[in-house]
Amino acid sequence: MHQGENGQSRRSFMGQAAFAASAASLLAMTGKTRAATTWAPPGKAKARTPLKEGDPIRLGIIGPGGMGTGHVHAFCNYAARGEEKLEIVALADVCEPRWEDAKKKCEETFKQPVQTTRDYRKILERDDIHGVLIASPEHWHAKQATDAILAGKDVYCEKPMCLHLEESIDLMRLCQANPEVVFQVGTQKMQLKKYQEAKKLIEAGAIGTPTFSQTSYCRNSKNGEWLYYGIDPKWDPKTNIDWDAWIGNGPKIAWNPEIYARWRRYRDWSTGIIGDLLVHEVTPLVMALESVGWPVRVVATGAHLVDKKMENHDQVNICVEFESGHIMTVAGSTCNEVGVETMIRGHEANLYLADRHCTLRPERLYVNDIDEKKVECPDIGNDQDVHRKNWLHCIRTREKPLADSVTGAKVMVIVSLATRSLWEGSAFRFDPKTMTGSKA
Repeated sequence: MHQGENGQSRRSFMGQAAFAASAASLLAMTGKTRAATTWAPPGKAKARTPLKEGDPIRLGIIGPGGMGTGHVHAFCNYAARGEEKLEIVALADVCEPRWEDAKKKCEETFKQPVQTTRDYRKILERDDIHGVLIASPEHWHAKQATDAILAGKDVYCEKPMCLHLEESIDLMRLCQANPEVVFQVGTQKMQLKKYQEAKKLIEAGAIGTPTFSQTSYCRNSKNGEWLYYGIDPKWDPKTNIDWDAWIGNGPKIAWNPEIYARWRRYRDWSTGIIGDLLVHEVTPLVMALESVGWPVRVVATGAHLVDKKMENHDQVNICVEFESGHIMTVAGSTCNEVGVETMIRGHEANLYLADRHCTLRPERLYVNDIDEKKVECPDIGNDQDVHRKNWLHCIRTREKPLADSVTGAKVMVIVSLATRSLWEGSAFRFDPKTMTGSKA
């Protein structure tokens, strides 16, 4: 039997690694939900590693594959240019070839050895690490983020926050029980000033009652989405990849490099368009519309129009009702690139958000009462750079990030219930009092 770095068998490791939400994940896939009374109380995080003024922020990266390696290069470049004082000291991935490029970049930049391990828990055991960035597949986000928080680490978790709704509620409650921990979801469009200005206008009553919003993420390809993730012939589950560890609490299947490289195409491992693409647009809109409350009813339709080999849908349309009665419609496609204009409608005026700015235009009935105005918003450059740096800033200042766990959980209500709606052909409801979902 395979032995891990600490002498523990892989079977034992996976048994202990089964997340408290694994049962909830199974229920989620069957369309059932748990009762609120079964929630386990959140744990208490270990005291975080002190960060003195002038000290470098010491980071560990979980999942230095495609996106993870991109994050590594960005952090290294910040340090090399003197923009941020940080060090990447550890990398964890179940696939050894995945960390080769990241390890080389880190050691060239920081002039010191970088720990590499297949077992991410080895990173969390280190007392000298302040924060971890999680860029693993969706089905590992909740478990790894939970373990990191309990280990006293600040967390940047790639989007979507989790794979299933129940996991996101648990993670949100854990963050609320440990407010000293900095937790940020990797939805970088939250940094665009137009959404922050829209939130101010809405809460100031500038558009009257918010009635209806819309957004989309649409793109196209000739051969199919996510096929640009290559399959490395060096991958070998017998020598350099722990396939059982990658599976985690997912379906126990034989080694499949297609699923490993392109998991976003498969329903057991990803919500596809919804969780990978639409969260970019939905998250800042949900933040701007904080005043309308939680999503309470979600219905979605989807199709396999062009990419029929992909298990997840290549065209989706979602309708979301919020506590106030506000309605949001969302369109997603990987077979047509023409989306809809991002905007928020109100009883008295509308907010247009298609460009960099936030433009308010009154409804015809209110043109004599409300002046049209354009809130000029700065060009912030690369919004992902700004988002990463915001996390680093919050680690130093202990401020609350924009893309926090509550916003992430609201978005996961939409993501998870829309996904269930697609596959089960039913509308779903969410109860903000019990934090549970059910068929409508």
